Amino acid sequence: MTFTPRSLFAAAALVAFGAHAQVKWDLPSGYPASNFHTVTLNEFAADVDKATAGKLKITVHAGASLFKANEIKRAVQGGQAQIGEVLLANLANEWPIYAADGLPFLADSYDAATKLYRAQKPLIEKKLGEQGLVLLYSVPWPPQGLFSKRAVNSAADLKSIKWRAYSPATARIGELVGAQPVTVQAAEVSQALATGVVESFMTSGSTGVDSKVFEHLKFYYDTQAWLPKNAVIVNKAAFDALDAPSKAALLKAASDAEARGLVASQRTNTESKDKLKAAGMQILPPPPALAADMKKVGDTMLKEWLEKAGPEGKQVIDAFNAK
Repeated sequence: MTFTPRSLFAAAALVAFGAHAQVKWDLPSGYPASNFHTVTLNEFAADVDKATAGKLKITVHAGASLFKANEIKRAVQGGQAQIGEVLLANLANEWPIYAADGLPFLADSYDAATKLYRAQKPLIEKKLGEQGLVLLYSVPWPPQGLFSKRAVNSAADLKSIKWRAYSPATARIGELVGAQPVTVQAAEVSQALATGVVESFMTSGSTGVDSKVFEHLKFYYDTQAWLPKNAVIVNKAAFDALDAPSKAALLKAASDAEARGLVASQRTNTESKDKLKAAGMQILPPPPALAADMKKVGDTMLKEWLEKAGPEGKQVIDAFNAK
């Protein structure tokens, strides 16, 4: 067999390609495959695959199948997964700034949530960098409402009720209204409802649909209390190991995912409430007494948060309140 210069060049190219083999990343998520966040993750992974011509492959592991939601950040920091999706409000005990978007009635609309994110983002990027992580993008959940087994006219009706908590902030809300907080992550809500472990909680209509809460609960009060954010983070060492074109493709896909995810969240907010109503739930505005009681809870929690967060917390709130 004879080798022409062209065939020798092709062989050399194949060797060079082998030297830069395909990079495979695992991306754990705590939410079902059907959830809009997970759909956004899969679209993001597909964009990266296409933009890098298959050089960087990201496999999404939905439904807490690889790591539980509260284990994902640690897994990414430790390199057990290269990339992952976390709920920032879940990290409140680690650093208060992560959980500013979990403060009830501080940012209670998509516009306000976007403004709060801008105020948080520089501090969050710096903190994650110190922890060996890179923030890729963030997408808000729809506004949080109150699900309940029984009618709720004021906070007094929540006294002693079994209250699902998924973050320090939601646990504190339960304490302030006299409920009994029980920690239950998103993947476990259906079972907790079926076994009577929880009877009420605050979450988005999207999670309500995912968990089929209409099979157990009858009331949903559209309090629009806050819009917590999911963030997609990557291990900095894994990110730094990518070549320049792959990094650029990853960052572009992340920017597109953030914009697409916001639109999906807004669409899901409307669709999920329609689905809950069609399934027999009562979708109601919060009664005046309940709204007033919850506003007091929000004021108390903001005061407590500022005491913990110190100057950084004041910086975030001042930036958020600035015109």
